[in-house]
Amino acid sequence: MYLVRSLLFAIIFYIGSVPYVLTALIGAYVSRPLLRAGVHGWSRYHLFCARWLLGIRLKLDGVLPQGAVLFAIKHEAMFETIDMPRLFRLPAVITKRELFDIPGWGPAAKAYGMIPVDREAGAGALRAMLTLARQITADGRPIVIFPEGTRVPHGERPPLQSGFAGLYKLLGLPVVPIAVDSGKLTPKGKPWWKSGTITYKVGETIPPGLPRDEVEARVHAAINALNG
Repeated sequence: MYLVRSLLFAIIFYIGSVPYVLTALIGAYVSRPLLRAGVHGWSRYHLFCARWLLGIRLKLDGVLPQGAVLFAIKHEAMFETIDMPRLFRLPAVITKRELFDIPGWGPAAKAYGMIPVDREAGAGALRAMLTLARQITADGRPIVIFPEGTRVPHGERPPLQSGFAGLYKLLGLPVVPIAVDSGKLTPKGKPWWKSGTITYKVGETIPPGLPRDEVEARVHAAINALNG
């Protein structure tokens, strides 16, 4: 039953995504409001399909602050990546550089304000990323990072990637850690979703300027708060 529902979700969601993707792509070249409408509409459409086709509900435990902050989020499934534009106001998500080479998606992501990161590039690429991040936060937009670096199965607690501490230090922003338990409804590498509730648990805001060991320990504990 889970497999059938998940297949139905995939068919309806991806076919229904086409108008939103085209809207965002056109907006990337002609109109920023049109671009954002396409992106935000797609994110809301994704939640609609998840709710009515998969039986997935959401719970937000805590209050999300507004403005220029660094959201550090647990990453267990593709669900939360697509949900970011709906959950936050104009978030700039730090993501892998190679995704920007995807035809259509790449130009739209760049125009929206996604931040590419190339872990194998040198200091020049890091400076370019920081320049873009500072421009975005100057507009009062939040930055989103998955500090463990990749999707991990529910219950696992890998260490944070080293780039998180550097970004925290150089941007000088408060950090809001968020735990999410989406992985409990979809085992990693499996093609189905189970029905249930996905929870976002907002941790205590961490001020800028803390020592690396302390901020990493606090973020790591907070984003894994739902892994007990």
